[in-house]
Amino acid sequence: MDLVSLVAVLIVVGVLLWLTTSFIPMDAKIKQIINVVVIIFVVLWLLSVFLGGLPNIRIPVRGRG
Repeated sequence: MDLVSLVAVLIVVGVLLWLTTSFIPMDAKIKQIINVVVIIFVVLWLLSVFLGGLPNIRIPVRGRG
């Protein structure tokens, strides 16, 4: 992914988040939760873009065998 499309995606996500929190009437706590969730997803997405993907997390299953 090139830098221009990366910046474009970040701008679109930011504008959508701003529009959602500015013009949709909701409680301040819900707005804060939406902001935190979107920021976490954007950070994880950026990590996956720059690090070439996050490794698969395997959870061991007990009682098999």
